[in-house]
Amino acid sequence: MSLRERLRLSPTRSLYFAVFLAMVGTLSLSFFVFRQISVRLERKHFDPVYDRLDELQLETASRILNNDGQKALANYLTGLDRISGAHHYLLDANGIDLIGGGSKAELLPPYPASKWRIRTGGHSVAAQRSEDGRYWFAAVGQPSRPQIWTFLPYYFLVLGATGVLCWLASVAVVSPIRRIAASIALFGQGNLSVRVPSKRQDEIGQLGASFNQMGERLQRMIISERRLLADISHELRSPLARLKFAAKLGRKSTDTDAAFDRIDRDVDRIASLVAGIVEITLVEGDPEAQGLEIVSLGEVLDEVIRDSTLEAEVRGCRIALNGSSAGEILGNRELLRRAIENVMRNGIRYSPEQSTIDVFLVGDPNAAEIAIRDYGSGVPEDTLTRIFDPFFRAEEARDAQGGGSGLGLSIAKRAVQVHHGTITAENALPGLRVRIRIPFFKATMQD
Repeated sequence: MSLRERLRLSPTRSLYFAVFLAMVGTLSLSFFVFRQISVRLERKHFDPVYDRLDELQLETASRILNNDGQKALANYLTGLDRISGAHHYLLDANGIDLIGGGSKAELLPPYPASKWRIRTGGHSVAAQRSEDGRYWFAAVGQPSRPQIWTFLPYYFLVLGATGVLCWLASVAVVSPIRRIAASIALFGQGNLSVRVPSKRQDEIGQLGASFNQMGERLQRMIISERRLLADISHELRSPLARLKFAAKLGRKSTDTDAAFDRIDRDVDRIASLVAGIVEITLVEGDPEAQGLEIVSLGEVLDEVIRDSTLEAEVRGCRIALNGSSAGEILGNRELLRRAIENVMRNGIRYSPEQSTIDVFLVGDPNAAEIAIRDYGSGVPEDTLTRIFDPFFRAEEARDAQGGGSGLGLSIAKRAVQVHHGTITAENALPGLRVRIRIPFFKATMQD
């Protein structure tokens, strides 16, 4: 099934339909509840009022008949008919009209009821018996209470308008979710650049923003891994080819020592490369699994200088430390040592003989900064940010001769980032200055 087909759901599986159906169900239930409330109000409040009114009219009509005669009663009932638009009757106990003489027994309730109020034949009928049982007062066609059919068109109008509003609301909710789902599906198919265009500030907007942030991180990670694999294959191709050539040459050459020396160098280069790759993997691992502890950056720097002094002296260089810092950081001591050592060894490797590698350690209330400067030739300005990329070399030939794999500064950068710090490089004219800035433990906790 294609992406378009999967997103084009059947009506019974669509969130549009579910939201609309839920709203229509809610309106229908509300209509039923309101109708029951209306009926209850009629029975509890309106019907007693009508009953008292009928009782009053019954007493008045019977009194007029007994005191003033049939003519006066006829005038009274005619006045009621004219005012209310209904037909009113005063009947005897058997349902005989006391004015017209005809039987109106069909207007009376079944025995033993003394009153009723019904709707029949499009008219309302009300009848009530006097307390002494001699008279019945009946009314036919009087203005009835509102019927359900009277307001039904308005109910449908409200239902339709509300349904449209509910549909628009469902569209406002479902459409963005479908766009996010489509973006996720495209991202899963390999389109790492897809993002959700949304400026909403509600939960749906937060969902889209979270997806975009996740997409950015995953895209960087996947692209970085792809580039790393490509770089690894490129870096391994040359020493493996030389290794194979040296093995063939060793079988044929009379100078086996030279062939084995070449093999030994290429094996060392491959081992160094693999070790660097493993180190990058360790650096990018979970920082919580790295064994975090309170570390004195000054002590770590002193240890790196002691370990690097011999290598510097072999090249006729010396290391000069300036400044100090008493701050402590929360981190992994070994990772920090590797980061500083890689920068230090990079400075030693490209320093001219009889030169100095200057190391500065300073601190402010929030962070400590280490600056390591050599007096070599520096690097081109357009490569200052790229020297921290894996396998990047500013001068390919020089690094090949020096045995570098192009991973030292990359490992340093990732180790510093694990500690929420920054690492930058700048040409010092002459030489290259690399700055490492790592926040102190208290500053880190506040962040």
